[in-house]
Formats: sequence, C-alpha cells, structure tokens
Amino acid sequence: MDHGLLHGALIPQCHAGHDAPAVANHQPVPFTMYWGKGLRPVLAAPEYKCLDYLASMLARVAHCYESGARMTLVFTDTHAALNGHSRDSIDTYFQSLTAAAEQRGFALHRLGPLMDAADLPPVDESAPKIPPQEILAGLSASAAKWFRGEGTSEEGAVRYYQANMIEKQVIDRAFPRTIFVTFNGSSLRSLFPDSLPIFYMYSVRHGISDKPWFLPPDFLEAPAVNAAQLALV
Repeated sequence: MDHGLLHGALIPQCHAGHDAPAVANHQPVPFTMYWGKGLRPVLAAPEYKCLDYLASMLARVAHCYESGARMTLVFTDTHAALNGHSRDSIDTYFQSLTAAAEQRGFALHRLGPLMDAADLPPVDESAPKIPPQEILAGLSASAAKWFRGEGTSEEGAVRYYQANMIEKQVIDRAFPRTIFVTFNGSSLRSLFPDSLPIFYMYSVRHGISDKPWFLPPDFLEAPAVNAAQLALV
C-alpha cells in the first residue's frame, strides 16, 4: 500500500477495529511483521532500505496520529532452519538484524523461542495437511529458488505451509491487538494470523513487494525496469 493511503485507510481501522484501545488510551499503534532470511549471513543494502521504508511508514502514522506507531519484527529463524540454513548463518544474520532494528527503534523477537513458550490448543487433526493447489503452486515456486533443506522443494513448501498454520496461532497469542504487516499479497491470507488485521505494503519502494532478504545486494542499483518479482515468501 502507498504510504499516502495511510491516513484514509489505516487510521480509521485503528479507531474501529483491533487497535481502538491503543488509540483510546493515546498509545502508539502497534505493528508486527515477520522478517525472514535469504542466503546471505548478514544484512545487505535491500534489508537496510526496507527497514528505512518501514520507519518512514511509522513516521507517516505519527504525522496523522500524535501518539505515533511502533514496530515489532519477528525473525523467522524457524523458516531459515527449514530452508536448510546453518545455525551459525542464522545467528550472524540475527545479530546483524538486531543492530539495525535497534538503530530504528524497532522491537525484535525470534520466532523459535516464541514457539517454545506458546501454550497452544491441541492440534486439529481435521485441518488440511496439504495447502490448496493455488497456494501450493506459489510456495513451491519460491521453495524451488530458496529451499536447501532435506527432501524436494515441494516437500519443503508443504512443511512451510504446515509450520505457518501453527506459527500464526503463536503470533495471534503473543501480539494481540496489533496490525500484522506483510509484503505478500492477499492470496496468501490463510498464512497470516486469523484474528489480526492485515496491512499489505511494498517492501523497499513503491511498486516493489519482493522480500528484501531475497533481493540481490545490488538490486537497488539496478534500473527499475528489472524489478521483477523474485519470491513469494
């Protein structure tokens, strides 16, 4: 979503929906989002650009609403492990992300510890184990590029879907009454927390919704015409 639409689309949601208590109590509007990891072990230019873009979004909220907004990043170390990344690579990337998030005043959590601490209801055995075909197709295409774990890329996509069905419950409970931010499109709504409002936005600039951790380090130096979609998740 364009930052210019924040006043017309986001602030009314806060008054009418999940964030009414924050607004009524003159508290910052809370945002939460996943932050993933690509192949590199530390942040690069696209990640820094994205973090600045998120910070500018919070600034726009503050321009419309005096108490402003706050951002919580949830580093999906579970997804990185599923994709076959080493523990050392995951840890060094998290350290790099921690420094960058702190510089911008963002809170940061690892998804793994949140999962360990969650008190979830028993697994619904009737829930589908395989995603709908339209979702599986997109996840499989992404896994073919980024999955380095055991099994085929399609098996990795299925495991990713199954993990998300549990993880979204954890986010629901850990961050109630927040707005969940994503660079994905609404076609993947089933992967996101059920009880939270979803805010769809671009990642590094207007018109680009690729995950910054999947973008090549020199992406921002390339002509805009080359800004093709590189990954779904």
